[in-house]
Amino acid sequence: MVICMAIAFTLATKWFRRSLIKLPKPFNRLTGYNAFWFSHHLFVIVYVLLVIHGVFLYLVHKWYLKTTWMYLAVPVLLYAGERTLRFFRSGFYTVRLLKVAIYHGNVLTLQMSKPPQFRYKSGQYMFVQCPAVSPLEWHPFSITSAPGDDYLSIHIRQLGDWTQELKRVFSAVCEPPVAGKSGLLRADESTRTSLPKLLIDGPYGAPAQDYGKYDVLILVGLGIGATPFISILKDLLNNIVKMEEQADSISDFSRTSEQSAGTADSNSFNRVSPKQRKTLKTTNAYFYWVTREQGSFDWFRGIMNEIAELDQRGVIEMHNYLTSVYKEGDARSALITMVQALNHAKNGLDIVSGTRVRTHFARPNWKSVFSKVCAKHANARIGVFYCGAPVLAKELGKLCAEFNQKGSTKFEFHKEHF
Repeated sequence: MVICMAIAFTLATKWFRRSLIKLPKPFNRLTGYNAFWFSHHLFVIVYVLLVIHGVFLYLVHKWYLKTTWMYLAVPVLLYAGERTLRFFRSGFYTVRLLKVAIYHGNVLTLQMSKPPQFRYKSGQYMFVQCPAVSPLEWHPFSITSAPGDDYLSIHIRQLGDWTQELKRVFSAVCEPPVAGKSGLLRADESTRTSLPKLLIDGPYGAPAQDYGKYDVLILVGLGIGATPFISILKDLLNNIVKMEEQADSISDFSRTSEQSAGTADSNSFNRVSPKQRKTLKTTNAYFYWVTREQGSFDWFRGIMNEIAELDQRGVIEMHNYLTSVYKEGDARSALITMVQALNHAKNGLDIVSGTRVRTHFARPNWKSVFSKVCAKHANARIGVFYCGAPVLAKELGKLCAEFNQKGSTKFEFHKEHF
């Protein structure tokens, strides 16, 4: 038991799991996610040995007093039930790949059909399996489409052996994009019929799914950690558009009622359903996307431009930060900043990101960010959501606690790591 657990523990460390240590062949198979995943299942042997160990007790001879199996029965049944449920549920959700795109930064985007029974909230994630890569492995990915979309989409960054193989499988069926299409390689169901099969399981809950209960949102994503917030931004945008359409329809209805006083009574407006008069609790959202690679901005260019164009009320404020360039004000980045400002003023596009969102250089001053939001939204309940490496989570958590002690504006911090 100790030997099996030592093997599982060693291969689960980041040095082996993320292939940070390089071993010669054939020992290189001991590194990577596959080695971690399969070695983790040594727990089956550990449980069997634990039961055998419990049977051969020297001090107890009556079988019903040898209770090791009783303590193991509950977790084993829970695990077996969960695996069985996933097996049947993954077959229940049949999806068809619609579009595939490969972007800079080794990011693969998969857009698939949405099963009618698949209902989820923005910020949640789902498990994905590709039988062409491995018939056993399931991997979690944040859903980047909004609940109101008629499709599901995920963005996958190449970090381990499974994602490397997944990208290789899809690269084989992709081609260079036609003019006007983003990405390095693309494919869709109209041009390719041999797209690999996918199975999905979910959705599963995540901290960001409860964003709707806050007055103001601060969404912070590092690199690929922006994925859960893209779904939230799209959902907010859809709700804003719906509210404006409802406001227009109610306004037209009221105007018609006034003109047709003989056929509409004074209670006509009250008969408009409460769902039509529904208001959005979240009044403002601030999105901060921090990345090292300029090509990363291509991942979500479409949705960022759409938000900048359709959000006439200024509910959503987006900020892109590129950390591989010297900070603004530095003499080495002065020329880039000047050209960037001129192009944005003339064409409405940022030359760095290729979107309508202005790109800043270096890392954000988080204390300044919190101060501005706190001053602008006094007495508000602000949800701070972070997805990325653990280092920044500590800083944001401390700032939330610090500002909560200063005034009446309350910050609630939620985090998730990848």
